[in-house]
Order: sequence, then C-alpha cells, then structure tokens
Amino acid sequence: MVNSNYTVLVVDDEESVRKLLAAVLKREGYQVVCADSGEEALVQFRAVQPELILMDIRMPNIDGITAFKEMRKIRQNVTVILMTAYAAVETAVEAIKLGAFDYVIKPFDIEEVKLLVNRAIQLRKMTEKIDVLNRQLAESYRLDKILTNSPKMQELCRTIAKIAQSNASVLITGESGTGKELIANTIHYNSKRKNGPFIKINCGALPEGLLESELFGHEKGAFTGAVMRRPGRFEQADQGTIFLDEIGEISPNLQVKLLRVLQEREFERVGGNETIKTDIRVIAATNRNLEEMVKQGEFRQDLYYRLNVVCLSAPPLRERKEDIELLAGYFLQKFMKENDKDIIGFDPDALSLLEDYSWPGNVRELANVVERAVIMSTGGMIFPEDLPESIRESKDSRENQLKSSLGLEKAAGQTLKEMIKKVECMLIKEALQRNHGNKVKTAKELGMSRRSILYKIQEYELD
Repeated sequence: MVNSNYTVLVVDDEESVRKLLAAVLKREGYQVVCADSGEEALVQFRAVQPELILMDIRMPNIDGITAFKEMRKIRQNVTVILMTAYAAVETAVEAIKLGAFDYVIKPFDIEEVKLLVNRAIQLRKMTEKIDVLNRQLAESYRLDKILTNSPKMQELCRTIAKIAQSNASVLITGESGTGKELIANTIHYNSKRKNGPFIKINCGALPEGLLESELFGHEKGAFTGAVMRRPGRFEQADQGTIFLDEIGEISPNLQVKLLRVLQEREFERVGGNETIKTDIRVIAATNRNLEEMVKQGEFRQDLYYRLNVVCLSAPPLRERKEDIELLAGYFLQKFMKENDKDIIGFDPDALSLLEDYSWPGNVRELANVVERAVIMSTGGMIFPEDLPESIRESKDSRENQLKSSLGLEKAAGQTLKEMIKKVECMLIKEALQRNHGNKVKTAKELGMSRRSILYKIQEYELD
C-alpha cells in the first residue's frame, strides 16, 4: 500500500485507545507500533525510528510533553501529534511552539485523527523530497556553483570547465537576471587565478567620469574631491580577474581606454603619467546585443572582438523549466533562515504556478517571488495565495489568449466536433496563405494527401 513504508508509533496508557488507533491506522496502510507509557515510547522510538508519533499528553511518570522533548534530543525533526483533554489544551499549544505538528482533543473524532495523520505523513514525504533537493543543491554548489538540472545549463557548465583554466577574455551574454555574475564567479574560482582577487564593477551604475576613476584610479588633485591617490579596479585585480558587468553601457571614450588595457595590459591613473602594468583576466557581461551595437556604430568592433574571445550565453529561466523547483527550493531554504520561519515546502498548486510562469525577470525574479512568499506565508507551506497576483493570473491569461487565437473564446454550446472543425479550417487556411495557394505544398506541410486537402478546401469553402 502507498503508506506501508511509514511507521506510526501510538502512545497511550489506555489499551482501548491504542487498539482503536492501531486498527484505524493499519486500515490506512501504515505500519503501527504501540507503547503504553512514556518510558516504553522512548524505547520504541529508538528501536523503530517511526516517521510519526501519536501520543497522549497525560500519562504517569513520563508524560507526553517530557517524552516529546526527549525524542527531539534524539532526532530534532521528529513529527508528533499530541492527544489531550480540554483541560490540557494550553499545554498542547505550548508543545506546538516547541515543534509538535498538531494536537487533537479527546474524545476525538476518528476522521479528524486520520486527516491529521495523513497530512503529517504527506508533509513528511515532502520533507524527504526537499532533503533530496537540498543534497542536489549542495552538490551542485560544491562542484561548480551553478544549481541546475537543465541540459542547456549542464552544457554551459561543461564549456566553463574547458575554458576556465585559460587566460582568454570571456563575454557572457543573456537577459537580466539569468545569472551572468554567477557564471563569472564560476570561471574565476575554477581557474588558475582562483587564489587571486576577483574584482567586480557594474559599468552601467556609474556616470562616465566616476566610472573612469573607478576603473583606472586617480592621482591626488586629479579632480575636485580627489584628496588622495586611489588605485583603480584594474590595479586591485592584478594577478586575478576583473568582471565588467553591463559592458554595453560604457562610453566611446572609455571603450578606447579599455581596448588599450586588453591589448597592452597597461594604463595610467586619471591625472597621472605613470604607466601601470597589470596581469588580469577580463570577463565582461551584457544583456544587450553588442554585435548589433557594432553595426550601429555604438560599440567599437575591435573592442568587441577583444572581449569576445570566448562567448557564453546564459539561457533564460523559461528555457530551463527543469530548474524552477530546484531553485525555488534553494531560495526557500535561504529566505526561511533569513526570516526565521519554518516552512515545509511548496503546495503542489503553488509549484505548478511557478513552473507555468514565463519569468521575464529570470532567476532574480524567482528569488524575489520566493522571498515575498516566505514573508507573506502564515502556514507551514507556500500556497498559491502567497504568490504575487501577476503569477496567479498569468496561467488564466495564457489560456484565454490561446482560446482567442484559436477562435474558441465563445465555444460554449459547441460540440467537440464543431470546435475541431473550426480549428482545422483555420490551420488549413493559414497554410494555404503561407504556400500562396499551392495545394500540393500545403498538403505536404500538413501531412495530408492531395486528395484530402482538396476535399477539405471544398468542405470549408476555402477556394
């Protein structure tokens, strides 16, 4: 049976209660072990290692709360449902604060007990799945710092492994939020320069004058406010790697100076005459089309070729759907810890919404959505209502667009046969237009015989 791999420990000093619960839970498919005291419960807990404990609070000698605390010392993530009388509800609530899953009041409704047990086991299953995901995450981070199950990303990782040991300049392209900085980190920390500095600068975040000073440094008195000599990022990156993010935003003047650094590995500070040599590897990233910018005269062709010795493309999240559950699980653990929350995982409907969404903001947007969900969540799981409205509505919006494009938005009252004919007519009509009325080409494109296409054209009056 589906629950046969899960053992429930029933603890109560009343034999009738133990027998009742054991019979009910065995019918549900669980393995059941019973104990008549807190002392026996601890013995069985150590011996059997049950997935769930259903335990009375009021028992002689070692009561349920004390036994629960002892169990948590043995296994921190123990799952316990406490049974209590009305007079002990306050104690049960305190136990939940200590980590108990829930409590049920005696005399209990057996259906309520079954529901609670099944919920606890389902959450246990999800916890086990999350543990597996966490191990995958840890392994991925340890090897290459890129968390992925995607074939595209795995191929990218293999390419990174090949080029990391070289000193070649690398250009990383991709939409905003796809993890270009993470790729740059991976290259550096898998290279011969991994023990050297890794210096990062966002070229789009600073105006030209300030960016020049940041990159090349300045001498004392070079401009107003330059009260002392300051080394630039290229100096700081000596023997290491410099990462130039948003490289497409730099001005033509800075493009010339950057080209010289790439060609000669030398530069002067702003306001200075001393030529400074530097031994660096340059990694650049952009979400713009540099090749098109070269054609438009907005980016130097010689600089483009210097940067683009090796080009890596970071795929958008919508092209690596396999990674959404993996990354969402990683961010959930991260933001749970930051916000001191205890959340077991994602409700299947919430996870389905995440996997169906197009993620225009890519991994960065996913991280923001999970962080918001952790903050908004008031239960033990992330539910659809914890997600932004834009994500909840996007699935319905896409379905409506599909219906509209197929002419099915007013399909109520139509039979399936009528709807299929409507779609078939539209597809044949569009294929005829693409093939300029050539029936042989249209039939071939649609995988139909010439005789069939002629019949359909006549049936739908498409001549």
